[in-house]
Order: sequence, then C-alpha cells, then structure tokens
Amino acid sequence: MTDNVVPLFKEPPTHEPTIAPAEPATAAPEASDKPRPVRVFVRTRRAVTGAVKHERTRHAARLTVRHGSYLIGGTRVVARRAWDGRTGARYERLLRAAEAAGNYEAAGEWEERLHRFREQRHKRRMDLLTAPQHAAKSAAIGTATGIGGLIAIGVALAIATKDPSDVVTPLMALIELIRLLVVIVQMVWGPLVAIGPWLALAGLWAVGRQRSTAPQWALPQGKRSDDAGAPITPSIVVTALRDLGIAQLRNAIKEMGDAGAAMLGPIRIAGCGVEVDVTLPSGVSTEEVQNRRKKLAENLARHEHEVFITIPEAARTVRLWIADSGALDEPIGPSPLVTDETMTADYAKGRAPWGQDLRGDAATLSLYQRHLLITGLSNQGKTASLRALALWLALDRRVEFRIADLKGAGDWGMFDGIATVLIQGPTDDHVIDATEMVEGLVEEMERRLQAPPGTKFDPLIGIVDEAQVAFMCPAVGDDKRPYGGSKATSRYFMAVRKVHNQGRAVNVLMWEGTQDPTDQNLPKLVREGAHTRVSLVLGTESQARMALGDKAVDGGAAPHLLRQGLDKGTVVVASDGIKIPAGQPSITVRTHFIDDDAAKAVAQRAKNLRDGVTTRSAVEPSKTVVDALADIAAVLGSEPKLLTQEVLRRLAALNPGEYREWTFSDLRQVLEAAGAPPRKSDGRMVVDGLRVADALARRADETPESASR
Repeated sequence: MTDNVVPLFKEPPTHEPTIAPAEPATAAPEASDKPRPVRVFVRTRRAVTGAVKHERTRHAARLTVRHGSYLIGGTRVVARRAWDGRTGARYERLLRAAEAAGNYEAAGEWEERLHRFREQRHKRRMDLLTAPQHAAKSAAIGTATGIGGLIAIGVALAIATKDPSDVVTPLMALIELIRLLVVIVQMVWGPLVAIGPWLALAGLWAVGRQRSTAPQWALPQGKRSDDAGAPITPSIVVTALRDLGIAQLRNAIKEMGDAGAAMLGPIRIAGCGVEVDVTLPSGVSTEEVQNRRKKLAENLARHEHEVFITIPEAARTVRLWIADSGALDEPIGPSPLVTDETMTADYAKGRAPWGQDLRGDAATLSLYQRHLLITGLSNQGKTASLRALALWLALDRRVEFRIADLKGAGDWGMFDGIATVLIQGPTDDHVIDATEMVEGLVEEMERRLQAPPGTKFDPLIGIVDEAQVAFMCPAVGDDKRPYGGSKATSRYFMAVRKVHNQGRAVNVLMWEGTQDPTDQNLPKLVREGAHTRVSLVLGTESQARMALGDKAVDGGAAPHLLRQGLDKGTVVVASDGIKIPAGQPSITVRTHFIDDDAAKAVAQRAKNLRDGVTTRSAVEPSKTVVDALADIAAVLGSEPKLLTQEVLRRLAALNPGEYREWTFSDLRQVLEAAGAPPRKSDGRMVVDGLRVADALARRADETPESASR
C-alpha cells in the first residue's frame, strides 16, 4: 500500500532524484485541512465580498440609487403639485405656517384665499353637472350649422360650375379630411403608446434631478467641488439649510409650498460677500443652526471661515454672511495712517481708522473714555493691532502715554520720545516697574478725583502689553504683598481694578494686551472691567467667552473659529465704540497691518507735534502703597472682634481711595493670606482682633531686619 501511495507525492522529474520524506500533514496550509465544500464556501464568500466592495460595484449602486431616487422623488413632487392644484392643501399649509410664526395678518390673508378657492372649486363642480346637456346641445347645433354651411357652399359652387353634383363636393371633402385624420392617428398612435410612458418617466426623472431628491451619499463625487465659488441664490441657501441634518427644519421646508423661499429675506450684497436673513420655522432654534456652521458652509460650497452666523433682533432669525470664495484671503490694503501723512487725531471726537469689516466698509473705533482689552493666541497680530490704535492716538498731542511692554522685543520702541514711561522687558524686575507704573496711574487718578469740580484733564493712557506676565509674576514685595496673582493682595491686580473702577471719569484709561487667556493670567474682574473687548483667533469657545463675554459668543461671535496663522490681524470686537449692525453684539474686523518701518514714520510725525518728551524706563514707587493688614489692625483698635461690615466701613473712612470699592471677598482674601481668616460669632461674620495681631507679629518676625537680629 505504501508503494502505491508514495509516488503520488513525489517531486517532479526535473528535481533531484533523491526522494525527500513527505511533509507531515500538519505542515500543509490550514485551508487544505478543511473539507472541500468548506473551502469552496470560503472562496465563494471572499469572491462575493470582494465583488460587493469593489469600487465599480459601489459606483453602480450609487448610480442606481441616484437615478432611482430622481424618478421616485420626481413622481412625489409632481403628485404633490397635482394635489396642491386640485385641493386647498397648499393654502392650509401656508396658513398653519403663518399661525406658527405668529403672523396672524398673513394667516388671515391665506384663510381668505382658501375660502375663495373652495368657492370657485364648488362652482366648477356644479357647472360640471350641467356640462353634458350643454355639450350635447352645442354639438347638435354645431353639427347642423356646419352641414348647412357646407351645403350652402356646395349650392353656390354648383351654380358657378352649372354641375348639380358639386352641391355635395364640400361635404365630401370634409368626410375625406376626417378619413385622412383617422389614418394619421392610426399610424401615430402605436409609437405614441410605445414611447409615451418612457417620455413620462423621463419627465419625472428630470423633475427629481432638478429638485435634488437623491440622497447626498449617492451624488457623484466632485459635484460639490464643481460648485465651489458659485453665486449664492435663494435655492442654494434653502437647499443648504434643508441638508443641515435638522429633521424639523428639513420637514418644514418640504411642507412649504414655495420650497422654503418664504424663510429668506432679500439677498443683499455686503462687501466681499452677500448677506441674508433666515426666519426659522417653529421648533427650530437659532442655536441648532449656529452649531452646524461648518456643515452649512460646506453645503454652500464655502470654507468654514467664509460663513458667519449672527443673531439679529428679530425672533427665531439667523443672519448669514457668505463671503465670495477666496475673498477673505486677499489683503485689505495699507492703513490711512501710512498713506495720509496729514492725518491727525482727536481723543474726544475722533475715531481710529483700524481696518475693514466683512462688508468692506471702513471700521473705525472711538477710544474716548473706554478701557480696552485685546487678547488672542501668540503670534496672531495682537501687538500690531493694539499698537495701531496707540499710533493714531499719539497724533493728538494732548494724550500722555505710559507703556510697559513685558515682551521686550522692541515692538514699542518707536514710542521713545512720545511716552513719558516706556518699560521693555519680560523679567520680574520689569513686572515690578510695570506695577509701580500702574500704581502711579492710580495716584494720578486719585489726585484728579479730588480736584475742584469742572476741572479738565488731558487723557492719560496706561498700556501693558503681554499683561499675562504681570498676573503670573511670583515676585513678592517687602510688605509681603505679591505683585502678581488675582487676589486682593496682588498689587498689579488691585491697581488695574482701581483704574477700571474710577479712571474713565477723569480720562485715566487702561489698555491691556494678553495672550491665551485663562482665569489665572486674565482674572474675571479685570476682563469684565474693559469697555472695549477685542479678540484675535483663540483655541476654544471657553477662551472666547473669557475674551468677549457670554453675550457676544451667544450672539454669534466666534474668534475660536478663526484660522490660526491665516487670519492674522482679524479681530472680533465687542464695544459700543465701533459701529455694529443693529441687534448684533459684536463685529468682525480685518485690521490694517502697520510694519515697524511705517510705525516709526507715524511715530516721528507724532513726535514732531510734541515739545520734546523725556521718556523714563522706570518710575518711582508709588507713595500710595498701603499695608492692608496694618490698616485692618488700626480700625480694630482695642476691639477683640468686629463685624466684617463694620471693618469695611471703617476702612473706607480711613482711606476712601483705597478701600471705598472693597467687598467682603477682598477683606477675606487679605485676612486668609495673613493666616487670620474671618470667623462666625453668634451666626455673624467677624474679624478677630487677636488673630490679626498675631498675624502682624508673625510677619514682623519674618522680615529681613528681624532675621538679622
């Protein structure tokens, strides 16, 4: 038996004559161990799977579904049109839409139209009841009249030809014409019956294709890219809204007899794009549309940054601004500060030429008595945007500048000879100088506040660029008060707050520029103290809310959707100092870029207007720096404990300029930092005099003088 089996597994004769041992069965491929039917099934399954997943199969499936959907959808559209034409469904649908929108005047008009339609339809139906009688009578009269006329013509012809047989010639000619028409109909009827249904199907398919009734995934690839940059029309906007993926919106558009056109206001040309207001159907919120900005832009054949969605005053309405394709990537041109060497500035009545809005109109900003905050990611044009405003205002010789550039890269160097203080550098020492500069603003503000009523003061602008460096500074002064931080013990934080609280009344203003805002490097009380809040591109929506506030972001402001690196100098502004369309809380501005050489030229014009300003690189420490813990101990006196409200009242009486705006939170922060927090006594918060005295004693022991002793 072995001899009979071995030859079946021998190598072909071309190989070595030596016979190798047969490989064990376990070394064969796994498929060979399976029964033949199983192997056939596996191969068949793989073949079927490959065929199904093949690109040709998928293309054929898309083609079939697409054209089948065109036919089905076209049939549905034609059937609906026929139904609307024969019934009052269209009027009822529009009546319900008007009632849902609260437009009862339009609802009454549609109800009246529906009533007229039903009356006319009833009249037509009643006329149909008597139509057969009238038709038969008319047919009999017409036939008799026709035959009589033909005979009369025949008689006239017979008299003319003197042939009596010509009397019936016209009648026979008519009969021959009828026979000929019957022959023609017999010849044409067959082909018409054969091709008529196909013509009807082609018509239904054309209607479905025109209305885009096929699903999006079945459309041919590249169709959208072919439409990129196409002009915006009402049908494109409605289709884009319909395909947003909001079921209620899609169904409402399908039910509208005008295919959703009633939702749209007029499409207006707006700068390098168009603008249209969309009134949403009942049940669809503006937030749902805002959250689908990217998909809406793609449906409009635009990039996300080329579509802006804002909320106007009208209820349940969104305003779409759609840029021309690629228009936002084009530069906007030089600043008027550079091109017009005769330009001057007026702090009180003028407006800084800052850039262009999306409509292409000039965007100008009033700086009168407005604290300013500008923020954004690093290297997006923050300093250039802030510096452009300062350069314009420098052309008003009455304005005094005190500037701290905590980046120290020389971006503000051209203000040497314009600013009375110019601090440049990123170290803790520079932060200390910047803090003392802001405390000097506070001292000047308090001097002005105590001046006789009616005294006029020239504007004093304090600018701190890269302010996050100051808030994050770990340096601590000799009085144990930190320079950085966001508590009431922070010298920089408290100085900025004081300027925000009372500075604008006497033309002492604070401008700050900061990057990548957080609660640590841009405290809430500071950012909310700015009247003009500006943001370049940011990373997240939460940062956008920090920069501009919840109201602006909820109303459509979206600096977090700008393109990092591509939208340099594009800012979103929330301020009453700039013209903003009615009903909107913010506006997007593409600012003019002024490079260093042009900035130096503008700065030189500003220097020529002034009488030789001496610029200092540091300031003397403010004499108004207070020791809050010592003042608390002073107002306590010999009292073992005192209600917190009373402590605040006595502090305000002791030093109104310092403590008038203090709250319980400020008092608690100082006491907790000193290790003497307020406590409850008889259910009320009090300040413990013994704890405050102990805290002062501990602080005295920790001073360098006591350590040396």
